[in-house]
Amino acid sequence: MTNNIYILIIAAFLDYLIGDPWDWPHPVQVMGWVISRLTKFFLHLCQNSLTQRLAGIVLGIILIIGSGLVGFLMIQIARWVHPLLGIAINSILLASCFAGKSLRVAAEAVLQPLTVGDLEKARKILSNYVGRDTQNLSQAEIYRAVLETVAENATDGVMAPLFYAIVGVFIPVVGPTPLALAYKASSTLDSMVGYREAPYTYLGWFCARLEDYLTWLPCRLTVVTLALLSGKPMHIWQICRRDAINDPSPNSGWSECAYAAFLGVQMGGTNWYRGVAKYKPLLGDAIYAITATSIQNALQLTRYCFLLWLGIAIAIFLMLPNR
Repeated sequence: MTNNIYILIIAAFLDYLIGDPWDWPHPVQVMGWVISRLTKFFLHLCQNSLTQRLAGIVLGIILIIGSGLVGFLMIQIARWVHPLLGIAINSILLASCFAGKSLRVAAEAVLQPLTVGDLEKARKILSNYVGRDTQNLSQAEIYRAVLETVAENATDGVMAPLFYAIVGVFIPVVGPTPLALAYKASSTLDSMVGYREAPYTYLGWFCARLEDYLTWLPCRLTVVTLALLSGKPMHIWQICRRDAINDPSPNSGWSECAYAAFLGVQMGGTNWYRGVAKYKPLLGDAIYAITATSIQNALQLTRYCFLLWLGIAIAIFLMLPNR
């Protein structure tokens, strides 16, 4: 268990310092490749709603359990070669599950052209990170899109993987990395097939529901953490209880609303997807306009939450009598 807490700390530093360089292989790329191939196979094989639902369950089980198991085996083989190699592989794999620096880099890539008034370039870069149409977005709408992305991904891209890694720290045989990889596989499945629209309506239902359940607790803990950091926890909680419940997502609405309430801004409104308008409930009160500073503050808040959870995990570990 001692190695587990060290690996968690090393992984956190690796994510902060290096992140996920574009030209490096990444576990999510492998997961995406497998999901793509299996999805095509199941859609071709299964022609009705029932068989597609069953195939969705199989797809979810294969990817989630398989990702955790492959990570576990890679770590064990590396340890067999040399203990230090085991620690290195373990730490690198775990760091790849945290998207802290990637989220900062993505947000800053969109913000940078806005500092010189280049809306066209900002729209183009933003289109790499969001599903909504970006070609006609105003500067204010670009800021909102970036902040919503930062607030939503703070939970499923940063805090939830950390949560499962911390749980794994205290399970000696498993460790932090397999659980974090399993959650990452669930999140990747949801982003690729967890849609109500065809052809994923039935194939993706299980993956979407499972990701909702796996993210539920980390999301609420993130909201509570933000509320405590704000110094006015009841105010944050009341706004979330007022607005977040109106969002169709059981988790992203809460995550976005907590950030909106903390920053005194409002998220939500009308977005366009492939030319079709889609309205999202308004989250928070528009006390201030969303600016680049709002986004930087949101990124800083995510970093504070991450460090706080990491510190709590270390403190609990140090208090254990038989660590």
